Amino acid sequence: MHDLLILGSVNRDLIVHAPRLPEPGETLRGKSFASCIGGKGANQAVAAARLGAKVALGARVGLREGGAALVAQLASEGVATHLIAQPEDETPGVALIVVGAEDGENQIVTVAGSNGTLPVDQVEALPLAGVKYLVAQQELPPASIARAFERARAAGARTVLNAAPFRPEAVSLLPLVDLLVVNALEAAALLPGEPATSEALALALRQRGPSSVLLSLGAEGLVWADAAGCRRHAARKVRAVDTVGAGDTLVGALVTALAEGQAIEAALRFAQAAAAIAVSRPGVQDAMPTRAEVIQFLEAAP
Repeated sequence: MHDLLILGSVNRDLIVHAPRLPEPGETLRGKSFASCIGGKGANQAVAAARLGAKVALGARVGLREGGAALVAQLASEGVATHLIAQPEDETPGVALIVVGAEDGENQIVTVAGSNGTLPVDQVEALPLAGVKYLVAQQELPPASIARAFERARAAGARTVLNAAPFRPEAVSLLPLVDLLVVNALEAAALLPGEPATSEALALALRQRGPSSVLLSLGAEGLVWADAAGCRRHAARKVRAVDTVGAGDTLVGALVTALAEGQAIEAALRFAQAAAAIAVSRPGVQDAMPTRAEVIQFLEAAP
């Protein structure tokens, strides 16, 4: 039985490091290449599993182009994969990433692949008995996310929406959301014309439906809004090496702590510590910490 059910995307990331980003029509000689598993759903599931959560991933991973290897890798991380559909005639999602060495800027092209075909029928079949939190992002069809949230609430689970990457359809999902996680750009896009302060945005988002809102501010920490009010939490001070995947680590760690019954202040500290460790190391899933590492980090913090 799993406490967390993450409904999300699984991608194969193809990453090229080049001297700089190419101009249109230009061919450059790259410096290095890497292929790894990605996608916000997979990232959040791995983050939670490494921290000790009992987590299952609901997803759709086509078997063409090596999709089975992606599912096997998730299983090796301790993620329950029995809810992943594996159609033989589809390809997994792909992200093509070029990183320029001179300034660290990047260019990314994504293809949804089988992520974009996850049907409502698959959502209807998800077993929800015993699930404490159902988490979704916005790399899947909005209708499937909405139905998942409706079923989760009816089953007594709490719903979590990480409204990334931003899609306008997120506004219609807010009444079905118990916990909304956004960054500053996503919050502003959800509420154009609203007050610009982080606290005002968090409170305004809460009025749209979610009982709790986490507004992530990167190196400036986060703002948390719930029925008790709005408060800011400073970020852990670390030397940032690679911030890609930090938000997914934050989400995975937070829902892990909440599912364990940690009080919100402790859960936020736990999540921020996990994210701080992740940004201090290169990579995405490779940078995600274990539970022992987070506990050691918290014990060493002043």
